[in-house]
Amino acid sequence: MTEPFQQVTESSLALTKWEQLIPGMKAGFTTRNGGISAAPFNTLNLGLHVLDHSENVIANRRKLTEIVHVPLESWVSGEQTHQTNVHMVTNDDKGKGSTRYDTTLKQIDGLMTNQKGILCTAFFADCVPVYFADPKTGYIGIAHAGWKGTVHQIGRKMVETLQSAGADPADLLVAIGPSISRDAYEVDERVVNHIPDEFFEKVVTPKGNNRFLLDLKELNAEILLQQGVLRHNIDITNYCTFRDEDLFFSHRRDQGKTGRMLGYIGYGK
Repeated sequence: MTEPFQQVTESSLALTKWEQLIPGMKAGFTTRNGGISAAPFNTLNLGLHVLDHSENVIANRRKLTEIVHVPLESWVSGEQTHQTNVHMVTNDDKGKGSTRYDTTLKQIDGLMTNQKGILCTAFFADCVPVYFADPKTGYIGIAHAGWKGTVHQIGRKMVETLQSAGADPADLLVAIGPSISRDAYEVDERVVNHIPDEFFEKVVTPKGNNRFLLDLKELNAEILLQQGVLRHNIDITNYCTFRDEDLFFSHRRDQGKTGRMLGYIGYGK
């Protein structure tokens, strides 16, 4: 499968196929490179909720505005509490979470909109970014799916919310972005006990001693297929945040002391 995320600058990967298909769309994922933050957040940390200096994070975010061409005042972020709550973003939400973490949309891990001049943003350091776009209705969105959000099916919630807005699941495009891969994501029985039986063999590899490898990317894809998304409309990245250390932060690899990449999708004016 062709890699859906193409590196376009030192600091960013773009969903170029989507950007070419849908006029005005900006969609992509940042790298860890090209910013000003010091170790262990070096250098392009974009998360305000880690122990980096906020002025450095905001400077890093302003650098990204030069790439996405959407001003920081039009960015919107959720609090990201590993739940499955989805928010339909409107112009009234512009700027929430863009320069202060305490203004983020509370208890929100999924964002979507069809409004121009808004950038939906989410932050990652191993969890799965799941992007949605409906070329027919113009609705777009992004979900933050760690293992808890994944097994509680935030992907299903995103599809249901899009359906309620008039989208047909068969028309949806989905991209699963840079995140920890199966080979690097070892978990215990406490986690795999949450995996529905119908997905277990496809996404879990037993290692013995109550340890397992879990493929979060494929689990999200399987959940979406059950909701009527077509397999040929789902693109899955080859990038691994744990393995590709030169490009990405990884919460697991860096033992929790690390920065955050940003996944984004929106429309310019």
